[in-house]
Amino acid sequence: PNARFKYFNSVLDAALAVRTGKADAAAYDEPILKNIAARNQGLKVLPEMITRDAYGFAVRPDSPELKKTIDLIISELKKSGEYEAMMQRWFPKTGDPAPMPSFPPEGDKGVLTFGTAAVTEPFSFMDSSRNIVGFDIEIAHYVARKLGMKLEVVNMDFGAMIPALSAGKVDMIGACITITEERAKKVLFSEPYYNGGIAALVKE
Repeated sequence: PNARFKYFNSVLDAALAVRTGKADAAAYDEPILKNIAARNQGLKVLPEMITRDAYGFAVRPDSPELKKTIDLIISELKKSGEYEAMMQRWFPKTGDPAPMPSFPPEGDKGVLTFGTAAVTEPFSFMDSSRNIVGFDIEIAHYVARKLGMKLEVVNMDFGAMIPALSAGKVDMIGACITITEERAKKVLFSEPYYNGGIAALVKE
């Protein structure tokens, strides 16, 4: 009953506040907290979740074929075992995510624009070379390759992604986006590609 809330500009700032004793716990998306804990000794993510959520990619309601392609890619990655390899690459138990894999030459059937917020490591973030990489970016590459298209990644604020999609500025969006009924009124979600939710980060 005596809980006091503090707000921070980024989840990393919140995590560092926990590590330095300025906060007792931080709540955020579980995979992102795990990524931070893997790189900062002395922090751990509690196993009991606060909420359980599914993450998905989103397209405009008038793009059902693109949704089908995304769903197909997710299914194929899981069946082939590549999804598990991606999990190990992007979600290591300790240390940084592995480098982005290289992809074959891009297709010539047009451009697939992918809107993302590159502040959701390890789903979407900038590497040391300022390239946007991550779990979501890798899946987007596979979708573009399936369509024979060139992938163009467009970085934007998280809150701008759905408006940009609705306005036709991008073809699909993804950055650890929780599938909700409210959002589903505006966009067409893919099948969930990651089950996560909100967890708590504390001192080990």
